[in-house]
Amino acid sequence: MPEEQRTVRRQARGLRRMEEILDAAEQVIAEVGYAEMTTNTVAARAGMSPGSLYQFFRNKDEILQGLLSRFTDGRREHWETRLTGDVARMPLPEMIDRLIDEIVAYKTTRPAYWALLHGSSTGDRLAAASERLHLGIAGQLAELFGLRAPHLDGERRLVLAMMALAAVKAAMPLIAAAPPARSQELITELKAMLLGYLSPALIPPL
Repeated sequence: MPEEQRTVRRQARGLRRMEEILDAAEQVIAEVGYAEMTTNTVAARAGMSPGSLYQFFRNKDEILQGLLSRFTDGRREHWETRLTGDVARMPLPEMIDRLIDEIVAYKTTRPAYWALLHGSSTGDRLAAASERLHLGIAGQLAELFGLRAPHLDGERRLVLAMMALAAVKAAMPLIAAAPPARSQELITELKAMLLGYLSPALIPPL
């Protein structure tokens, strides 16, 4: 096998191992929190020795940075594929249902996302990453509102988007901590609240 091909395969294996480590870190954080996470527990969860883990992440802080990149970049790409013109043309209740259901579903696929970016122990770096992420999503959501309500100026659309996201951010820890039946009730209330807030602004004038 040519050396170049062997190098590509080694790089691909390395990337897979890094993803496995980050997956393991998410599971550990979801269970015990970031403060209690150690590189040893992450290595054990990933099925490797601490020495093998250190080939990819030298310490806990580098694992955190990897997770932040995963969340911010991945979340941005996630919403870029969903905040589209097709969504803008949906009836407003259906659009809100779709977006809130997407947010709730994301928690199940990224178990440490809320613990890191929305937890009570969020540090300065995490807070800054969360703010960048939400400002980006707010901008995308404001563009979506512009397709629905072109009569609104850009600043008004951005304020609506930021307020809607703030409501979701405040409600999600309650939803995540509640038992299934109560969680669904809270989701329904959140959707109703957003519908009541957004409907007057996003209905074009006659």
